[in-house]
Amino acid sequence: MSEPIIIARDVHKWYGHFHALRGISMEVHRGEVCVIFGPSGSGKSTFIRTLNRLEAHQRGTIIVDGIELSHDTRNIAAIRREVGMVFQQFNLFPHLTVLQNITLGPIQVRKWPKAKAEEVALQLLRRVGIPEQAHKYPGQLSGGQQQRVAIARALAMQPKVMLFDEPTSALDPEMIKEVLDVMIELAQSGMTMLVVTHEMGFARAVAHRMFFFDQGVIVESGTPEQIFENPQQERTKLFLSQILHHK
Repeated sequence: MSEPIIIARDVHKWYGHFHALRGISMEVHRGEVCVIFGPSGSGKSTFIRTLNRLEAHQRGTIIVDGIELSHDTRNIAAIRREVGMVFQQFNLFPHLTVLQNITLGPIQVRKWPKAKAEEVALQLLRRVGIPEQAHKYPGQLSGGQQQRVAIARALAMQPKVMLFDEPTSALDPEMIKEVLDVMIELAQSGMTMLVVTHEMGFARAVAHRMFFFDQGVIVESGTPEQIFENPQQERTKLFLSQILHHK
């Protein structure tokens, strides 16, 4: 395996007295797709948000692409340039067109000329299947289309890692597949991805490894085959039986 691009060692996070992350350790290698799953409140989203310092961890070490995440704002800015993030709520600017939403970061942060940023944005809109939406505003799009714009916006910064925090949980069922299809294509292209999701079909299709979080710890990890066919922990078995039973 290549050098890990993400290293988390004994990561702890408290909110007041609530111990949200209780010693999370994992390494993610370049080109690897990792799925994080588990019940609500298990620390999944908190952990993924520590990887680009949207949440500060209080103990332990996080290194992304050779840069340690600390209170040093220069490091935070450097990491955010390399790490794309897609949220449950699409977080698009409502007053900007789709094209403007996608080109904002490359123009302001990467200092690209507008023409280059727009060319790349249009390529990405073709990649996510909605080139005809370039001049519309987010409010004119369906949820699935907005989430695909959000993915294109993250990709426009040419990140080395993509983080997805429950990217389909706010979508109507008929829109989930169009977003997952884009994510599957991205995974198959070799992008390093960490995905918090309940979509077990996606995990089975593209994950290299899966991590089951519960109450701020990693209860179990393994390949999709190991997790689905032969989970070792009772908590994992119970959670999977509930989630797969509902699907």
